[in-house]
Amino acid sequence: MSTAFDKLARPIQKWIRQQGWKELRDIQARATHVLMDGNRDLIVAASTAGGKTEAAFLPLLSQVLDEPSENSGFDVLYVAPLKALITDQARRLEDICRDTDLPITPWHGDVSSSVKAKATKRPKGVLLITPESLEALFIRRGLEIPRLFGATRAVILDELHSVLDSERGIQMRSLLTRLEIALKRPIRRVGLSATLGDMELAKAYLRPDSPGEVEQVIAEGGSAELQLQLRGYVAGDKDDDGPSATDAIAQHLFEHLRGSDNLVFGGARQAVEIYSDRLRALCEKEHLPQEFYPHHASLSREHRDFVERRLKDGTAPTTAVCTSTLELGIDIGDVTSVGQIGAPFSVASLRQRLGRSGRRPGKPAILRQYAVEAKLTSTSNFSDRLRLGMVRAIAMIELLLEGWCEPPQREALHLSTLVHQILSVIAERGGIRAQHLYGILCQNGPFRQVDIQLFLEVLRALGHPETALIEQASDGLLLLGAMGEKLVGHYSFYAVFQTPEEYRLITSSKELGTLPIDNMIAPGMLLIFSGRRWLVQEVLDRDRVIMVVPAKAGVPPIFGGDPGNIHDRVIERMFNVLEGKKRPIYLDATALELLDEARSSYSQMQFDPGRIAQLSDNAAVIATKTGSVRTTTLALALRANGFTVQTHDGFLEVFGKDESPQLIDALSTLADGKEVDLFAHSPNLLFEKFHPYLTEDLLQKDALSARLDANSLTDLCRSIKGNG
Repeated sequence: MSTAFDKLARPIQKWIRQQGWKELRDIQARATHVLMDGNRDLIVAASTAGGKTEAAFLPLLSQVLDEPSENSGFDVLYVAPLKALITDQARRLEDICRDTDLPITPWHGDVSSSVKAKATKRPKGVLLITPESLEALFIRRGLEIPRLFGATRAVILDELHSVLDSERGIQMRSLLTRLEIALKRPIRRVGLSATLGDMELAKAYLRPDSPGEVEQVIAEGGSAELQLQLRGYVAGDKDDDGPSATDAIAQHLFEHLRGSDNLVFGGARQAVEIYSDRLRALCEKEHLPQEFYPHHASLSREHRDFVERRLKDGTAPTTAVCTSTLELGIDIGDVTSVGQIGAPFSVASLRQRLGRSGRRPGKPAILRQYAVEAKLTSTSNFSDRLRLGMVRAIAMIELLLEGWCEPPQREALHLSTLVHQILSVIAERGGIRAQHLYGILCQNGPFRQVDIQLFLEVLRALGHPETALIEQASDGLLLLGAMGEKLVGHYSFYAVFQTPEEYRLITSSKELGTLPIDNMIAPGMLLIFSGRRWLVQEVLDRDRVIMVVPAKAGVPPIFGGDPGNIHDRVIERMFNVLEGKKRPIYLDATALELLDEARSSYSQMQFDPGRIAQLSDNAAVIATKTGSVRTTTLALALRANGFTVQTHDGFLEVFGKDESPQLIDALSTLADGKEVDLFAHSPNLLFEKFHPYLTEDLLQKDALSARLDANSLTDLCRSIKGNG
């Protein structure tokens, strides 16, 4: 304590004493030594409210105060993915820096232009900014970047785990490279994260050219105690006299959460509203004050601020029923418990959510998870019989207890983000030669998977007369074209991601509704909507339309091909659950009965010695035992061979036709390495914001690098046949 404390600047020491701290936390002391004894990059990993912010800022601010820079510019750059997180951190830093002359400047779309004008006129102190606003600075003030950041000694990347392999993460890496090129020197990088599945990959993200030199400070242990329960529910028939599963879950939440502060992750926005309404009605029925409120992105900023303030103030019991909006590190104070309705898509997400609970000394972290399964009939789908939703929930809890979470995905091309950065650099510099642009973005930047030929192919696509995003001057400079000027000039350009667009489902000229699609769908594949199965006839990607007809493939499951990529390790653990005998102590009586049913049904399907179970003469189930990427790859390969398919967690449901080859024959040809056109039936390929500006060939290459795994197809088919 004394050694680390003594290294800090006196104003920082004074603030620590005012907080009544008896000592620095272990990660704060260790981070202080690393940051003040050298200039190496650092990753600080700890649970929510584990002291990460102070671990980075206390020593860095001390350096700024004790060794002020002779250059102009912001001293420390802090980048976070959420406006609310920036606002929270700005308040904390203003308190720390109250007795200093270091200004704290939050910078995002809701900050007034006068605050920004003052900061750019005399840049100093700490700049807290979103990746999108930093992008806007490069485009609007490209020539001023050296002046604005001349004094910057470190950049802090918060919620590092949330951007590692995302579009925003690639954008952030590109911006950091561009900043160092503009300043002609490296800048220390400090990553803060609550959840990291693979520290080595995280180091490679933070400093690609020298990951081995990145230091790490990881908090030891965590919450002293974890209390969890997985409760099972059966969705009854509409004629049942008893309460619905939704009502039963709402009643349980009401009985156990009222009177305290909690978070309940309800899934989709519609589900959040439904559960919030049920809980509100229960408060009114019992003549109790309202304490359950919805929280999702479609609600007004004022309403979300109101809910967040109630949670943080602690003056009145408050439970927020939310989507993932409250998953990241917005400061909402301590909550007693976390509820999770349905299975999440990642263990990392589950761990992040659970980190909101158990932060008070001596208090346990509490997780209440709810799984809703279908009521079985003689015609029930195999996936309902296998209780896949609940099995996924168990698998993720088991992996959570073991301390595992998903690592970043393998390197992808990220061509949509490359398009964005090409336009941004051209706008920043007013023009640039192709070779120089390639050096900034690909040779030195994050797009190292893109070779020069592929880069030129992207440039040609952007310069096509129908696209007109860029053009080339007579002296060879790349300039923004007419459409490029218009695109970059709009405020919506700065974000590389788009709000997930939903596809409209249309049958016989009648619109059924909209559905988010995150996995690849092709004609001849099945999907579930509004309690029915539909056969995809055509995918109109650029219009966001899927033409469907009613399917004749039996009763639809209650849980199946949801949007979102499930990791191979999660699927592997799901099969361990199905094939094992362990009866987890955190399951309630209903959940245990559902687990027994699932194992019995799985045993009756008789997959051994291979992984194929025949359902009827022309229908079979394949146990792929792999995650979403490889399962989808096999689905497209079988579709190319004439089969109708539907994806599930670790399974494919396959329907043949009289003129189709036998399934085993098709798998044999794939196992022998026969090439197959995965794009033969025009699957949807427009997933990211700037995909519409790429050619079909580029879209296919991008899909093969991120959403499909063609190289695994041969081995997967051999394993399914039982000879691999």
